[in-house]
Amino acid sequence: MAKRGLLGAASLVLSLMATGAQAAPDIAAADARLSALLDKNYPALEAIYKDLHLHPELGMQEVRTAGILAQQLRKAGFTVTEKVGGTGVVGVLKNGDGPTILVRADMDALPLEEKTGLPWASKARATYEGKDVPVMHACGHDTHVAYLVGVAQALSAMRDSWSGTVVLIGQPAEEPLKGARAMLDDGLLTRFPKPDFGFAAHVSNLPAGVVAIKAGPSSSASDSYSVTFHGRGGHGSMPAATIDPIPIAARFVTDAQVLISREKDPAAFGVLTIGAIHAGSAPNIIPDSAEVKVNLRSQAPDVRELLRGGTARAAKAAAMMGNAPEPTITYLGGTGVLMNDETMAASAASLLGPVFGKGLVFAPAAGAPMSGSEDYSEFVDAGVPSVFFGIGGYDPAVLADLKAKGEPAPTNHSPFFAPKAEPAIRNAVRAITLSIIGGVRPAAK
Repeated sequence: MAKRGLLGAASLVLSLMATGAQAAPDIAAADARLSALLDKNYPALEAIYKDLHLHPELGMQEVRTAGILAQQLRKAGFTVTEKVGGTGVVGVLKNGDGPTILVRADMDALPLEEKTGLPWASKARATYEGKDVPVMHACGHDTHVAYLVGVAQALSAMRDSWSGTVVLIGQPAEEPLKGARAMLDDGLLTRFPKPDFGFAAHVSNLPAGVVAIKAGPSSSASDSYSVTFHGRGGHGSMPAATIDPIPIAARFVTDAQVLISREKDPAAFGVLTIGAIHAGSAPNIIPDSAEVKVNLRSQAPDVRELLRGGTARAAKAAAMMGNAPEPTITYLGGTGVLMNDETMAASAASLLGPVFGKGLVFAPAAGAPMSGSEDYSEFVDAGVPSVFFGIGGYDPAVLADLKAKGEPAPTNHSPFFAPKAEPAIRNAVRAITLSIIGGVRPAAK
């Protein structure tokens, strides 16, 4: 998913956020100890990242990735359960009395050919929807698995600095927005200690060194559909004897955009993307079906319902205009808006401000969420108040050079997406571990 919008408001963080902070230990001393530990452990973490980048796996196919994560969590002293919700991994470490804390990293890659030119660039292939496709970690989930290992190592080594229980999860299938729900449906909150609150982080093309926190709504809802138009195939020279689904699909592609331009409030966020069209095999054959894949993004319940209902309405109208049967509309998956707990966000910003300095960027609840989506929202909606950190991963010098050339930085999901692993992994470990040690948590009920 593209991680944009976290910079929203400017860096409002330190003095304004003091009211949300918990009494904390000497966080500078804890960070110094943690940094020394990371200096020791980082070469192995980078080796894990490079290995995973070279061997990416698609959602619900992350068998090798899950095995590596499970092995590393066991080495750090965690009790590990595999195959939760498919290929998910759960590691539990009990450390006396205290809250139960969830930390999540996603594991899956994308069906995309890598063009970064990195020495460890992926050449992997896999089966996706019945087709052989290239696979790439174009969203940074390889760095996420590495940071989860780093968090496990840090919490295990620094047990004298915190108390409670941590539940670390390697989540499958974030990209299709199915993995969090699969783990929940497989008893994540009943088979294991139920978390009182949680943390997660995601790398993006923000400058390396940035740790971004957005209070309140921090991502968009997402809904994806497959719309199959049914026709009657035949010879390309005799269209009157057929019902051609291709112009019907083309009409739908155009008409559906009217939902954005004419039915949605111009001030409200909403995106309708046609991500794929599949139809036909030869120029002289009229096919009997055409499939269109649609993705909807929204940040308000009324807009979400408008786009959902309007998509179905436009599809049915296009089929009717083409004298075709009613289309088959299949929901492929989705998730709601990710809500960061406002008390936790303010507390984390106050705690981490002195650690990251100008790199700590805070956006208040009134700021706009990012346009991308995250199924970590499923855990929040299931009763786990959380903070989801945005982690900068691009070398500022590279960003400056791209800007001078008038070129945008590659976003997540680009075949050129290549964040710097070290600052991303280290800062995610620091942000999460120090938040746990420093007592970041929701307001008492």
